[in-house]
Amino acid sequence: MTTTIETDLRDVLTKLDQRFDRLEQRLDKIDGDLNDLKVTVGQIDQKVTGLDKRMDIIENRVNGLTGWLIGILFALVGGLLGLLGKIAFFPSS
Repeated sequence: MTTTIETDLRDVLTKLDQRFDRLEQRLDKIDGDLNDLKVTVGQIDQKVTGLDKRMDIIENRVNGLTGWLIGILFALVGGLLGLLGKIAFFPSS
């Protein structure tokens, strides 16, 4: 039982060429999309770097303010303890 298929070799080659052309078009589109994604990732990376620098500046400011606030708090507590000590140990003065 032998089956013979009669097709023209040109038709087969034409169909193969058409499929390869479509495949090449799809690959070109994917390549373009990939390039767009690379550009977008680069832009996002620049924005993240800028935000990181801003956060560093804010952290430095907060650390500076924290030192001042702790100093003021210690001064107030020390003054309050001094006042309470004076009242407790020298009530008649």
